[in-house]
Amino acid sequence: MTNLEIGIASFPVLLALIFLRIPIGLAMLLCGLVGMWLVTGSTVPMLSKLKSETFSTFSSYSLSIIPLFLLMGQFASLGGMSQSLFKAAQTWLGHRRGGVAMAAIGACAGFGAICGSSLATAATMAQVALPELRRYGYSGALATGTLAAGGTLGILIPPSVVLVIYAILAEQNIAKLFLAAFVPGILAAIGYMIAISIYVRLNPESAGSSARAPYGERFRALADVWPVVLIFLAVVGGIYFGWFTPTEGAAVGAAGTGLVAWFNGGLNRSTFIQSILATASATGMIFFIVFGAAFYNSFLALSQLPQEAAAYISGQGFNPWIVMVAILILYLLLGCVMDSLSMILLTIPIFYPIVITLDYGLSPEEFSIWFGILVLIVVEVGLITPPVGMNLFVINSMDRSTPIIQTYRGVVPFVISDIIRTIVLTAFPVISLFMVRWLY
Repeated sequence: MTNLEIGIASFPVLLALIFLRIPIGLAMLLCGLVGMWLVTGSTVPMLSKLKSETFSTFSSYSLSIIPLFLLMGQFASLGGMSQSLFKAAQTWLGHRRGGVAMAAIGACAGFGAICGSSLATAATMAQVALPELRRYGYSGALATGTLAAGGTLGILIPPSVVLVIYAILAEQNIAKLFLAAFVPGILAAIGYMIAISIYVRLNPESAGSSARAPYGERFRALADVWPVVLIFLAVVGGIYFGWFTPTEGAAVGAAGTGLVAWFNGGLNRSTFIQSILATASATGMIFFIVFGAAFYNSFLALSQLPQEAAAYISGQGFNPWIVMVAILILYLLLGCVMDSLSMILLTIPIFYPIVITLDYGLSPEEFSIWFGILVLIVVEVGLITPPVGMNLFVINSMDRSTPIIQTYRGVVPFVISDIIRTIVLTAFPVISLFMVRWLY
């Protein structure tokens, strides 16, 4: 076999290992190590890479932002911020048809702005919103579908752990990517609310409503979310005013949410230790996937697969938009069987060299930002796409009374909303780029 054929053959092997329930990080590491040995015919490059890559990966300053954002999400959960966000949204929207579900989406968007993790957003908001949704007569399908979809806002609305990984892989400015994700994130929340509104009109029996709250109660509930707003403005504003880097901003956010949790009585010695351990566990998982992906991508580079693929696509003269659509469809299909971080780490080193050579009428930096947002959106769709959408299983595990097939049905309107939004953002790159152009 040629080196190129070895690179191509590695994909079905990798997918087979994943289907055999081998952790994705370990599967990529094994494929990378064996692939290097087959390509070079020696164990020396493989062992040398094992030594150097370990240090270079885990000593990366850019990756230090990840545990800080994860710790920020842990402290935010302890500080009662999810409850205050949901209560504020419910007082303003709960009396409308489907309003409690819309409130859950709004609360997920707010919590995602200080969390950065989809699974954490879904799990945290489910604890708060799921009992209320069931209390007001929402069907299991709509309740679980809403929370599964709302959780995806955690990786779309900045800060986003997945967006940080993309920025590192594509060597792009993290702050600009965060800024570009704002409008698509807001559009996602609005699209989900519209999907709920249409769903409850077509299925009136699937949702109830709460009593209309007086305006005094509404404004009191709104005032309770000031810590969330303050921390978000401090982190994001500090980054864009140049007061600190994104990594320093993550540290400020973690410290701020920790203080709020302490003042609210949620943070003590026991919960602090639990937060540190949970953050360490999640960070270790992410870093091991990054580590395995580094080896697999090094092997692919040695096999010349990304370079040959880029040269082939460019040489065939394919329409750039057809190539983009094909890549986005492939992401949607991969989302059915893989988690978001694994998809990013596995595919960006292959797809990015291909699309960066094509002409989309944008500068290389603007294209990289726009492509990153599109990838983030379709990865987000993968989190709620049956049969293996991670958010579906997280939410369904918290509502044992709802069969998983109902959760699949309940998430369909949100997947349709995501696909429509993806089409719009693909057709009009300016939607994602205008804030970056405005501020930079």
